[in-house]
Amino acid sequence: MNVSKIIHNSKWFVFGTLCILIGLYPIIYFLIDRHFGLLASKNQVLLNDQLWNFSFYGHIILGGIALLIGWTQFSSKLRTRRIKLHKNIGKVYIISVLISSTCGIYIAQFATGGISNVIGFTLSGLVWLITTVLAYKSVIRGKIQLHQKFMIYSYAVCFSAVTLRIWLPLLTSITGEFSSAYLIVGWLSWVPNLFVAYYIINRKERRLVTKNI
Repeated sequence: MNVSKIIHNSKWFVFGTLCILIGLYPIIYFLIDRHFGLLASKNQVLLNDQLWNFSFYGHIILGGIALLIGWTQFSSKLRTRRIKLHKNIGKVYIISVLISSTCGIYIAQFATGGISNVIGFTLSGLVWLITTVLAYKSVIRGKIQLHQKFMIYSYAVCFSAVTLRIWLPLLTSITGEFSSAYLIVGWLSWVPNLFVAYYIINRKERRLVTKNI
């Protein structure tokens, strides 16, 4: 096995491990006191609101499922050898995103940090929803390459659940307070991911062009 193959496999392993760990993260909310993490910053009136609770748990549970299974869809081996499994996982991912993003857009209106995070997390939910719907429409119309592009963007936003938990402790350490860090992470958790997705898509297209020359 050459060095590039080892590096590729290592990156894939780290990527998958992060997706699985954070995908399972919502389980914590059912095992310990609910005044945990972000919920600790919410007032009791909001915590007692049934619609908010339904949306919050709908967002984290279905979002966790999307993160947990979505990364496998980028495996070329799965797509070529187990196409039926690929399609079934894709259906579960799309349904999970439709519910989680809609719930996320609603709870974003009560985001900790005020208007900046309200806008940031609302846009995050909208981009996640729109790119996923466009990905679904593309594959229905047989536009596979376009479907793949939108799915990369979709999962880039989904992966913000991971990047948020990487950036937040780092920013809290730098700024010295959670509130300032959370204001930044409301945007930093997902916007750079879209630029990474754009880079990945362009790199794939360049390789395809080079291969066909």
